[in-house]
Amino acid sequence: MRPQDLIEKKRDGGELTAGEVAHLVRGYTSGQIPDYQMAAWLMAGLLRGMSDAETAALVEEMLHSGIVLEHPDIPIPKVDKHSTGGVGDKTSLVVAPAAAACGVAVPMISGRALAHTGGTLDKLEAIPGFRTGLSLDEFRKVLAECGLALIGQTEEIAPADRKLYALRDVTATVPFRPFICASIMSKKLAEGIDGLVLDVKTGNGAFMRHDDDARALARMMVGVGRQMEKRVTALITDMNQPLGRWVGNAVETVEAITTLQGDLKGPFAELCIELTARMLLVGAVESDLEEARERVRRSILSGAALDRFRRVIERQGGDPQVCDDPRILARGEIQRTICAGRAGHIVNIETAELGRIVMDWGGGRLQLGDRIDYGVGLEIHAPLGEKVAVGDPLVTAWYNDQSRADLMEARLKAAWEIAECPAPVPPLIREVL
Repeated sequence: MRPQDLIEKKRDGGELTAGEVAHLVRGYTSGQIPDYQMAAWLMAGLLRGMSDAETAALVEEMLHSGIVLEHPDIPIPKVDKHSTGGVGDKTSLVVAPAAAACGVAVPMISGRALAHTGGTLDKLEAIPGFRTGLSLDEFRKVLAECGLALIGQTEEIAPADRKLYALRDVTATVPFRPFICASIMSKKLAEGIDGLVLDVKTGNGAFMRHDDDARALARMMVGVGRQMEKRVTALITDMNQPLGRWVGNAVETVEAITTLQGDLKGPFAELCIELTARMLLVGAVESDLEEARERVRRSILSGAALDRFRRVIERQGGDPQVCDDPRILARGEIQRTICAGRAGHIVNIETAELGRIVMDWGGGRLQLGDRIDYGVGLEIHAPLGEKVAVGDPLVTAWYNDQSRADLMEARLKAAWEIAECPAPVPPLIREVL
């Protein structure tokens, strides 16, 4: 069969068979189908929709496009966490070592920035020397020694997703439930896990901007995981404002380390504790949610979680001194603070725009081969619901490229909406499935 025939079939609203989906995925992974044809099929799928059967076939093909790991030498439960992507979401850097300190192994395979959202790998690589490109043998050794390992996709693990992930990012085909589900679940199920906790974002900084869409994605992924006999829980969480106080690769890594050092105030730490506690339940090392939360808090306050992070940084080639003094991480040499032009209450923050500003200022990739300026970052001073006076700081930008400063300042000012009357602040955790 010809790729153009399958593109035409989907373009005209037809449903592809499992064999036709397999032909596309296998052909693209092997290099027989070029980027431009696969990009056309991705866009046709996004515009015309995909059935549950097509989605299941896509997950199956992407999962088995490479090897599926097993960890017979690790006797404790293997559990991972995955977020659907947000702004300021650095939870993996806290959750993985905290869960490992509480008795589960975390074989975490993560991705890079996608559209306006940050990527766990980019945050880790802000740590000098940190290697995310480990071989599978290295990955297994780090996992066995540290209780966690934090890497990107290798050539052997879900290679179809690795290629499609990058292509979706540059062809505006990211925010589509079947593609998101297939990307996440193919990677996660290939890790050799027993259970998975999903953090499905909703709001103006998420790919799923509406609760109903987020709920549908969560149910889709939970269903796929349970069909494959994995224990899966999904939390639907708010992304109508950045998670935590910082946005940007290095500054988010600093915030994660500060949390591991014992700063458990605020919604970022709250979500980290909740996600990790759910991992302990999924891994069956705890049966009571409140006891699981308390165990997680103890792992952080005792220094055990930070020690796990230090060990994995050192084992993966990074500078472990960042765990003692995270200020050694890069930060832009120039800073500019944007202040409120009127008094009132913060009723809206254009969260996705903040992510795009960081990307456009050099903190992300506009093309596949772009280098990242790890020092670009935003410090959030005024969250949703905050009451501000004229001149109060809203956000401070840290950057190195002065040529874009005026444009970015205008975009930052426009991202905050101040009104006379306050508006309700959405709850951090909307629902648990």
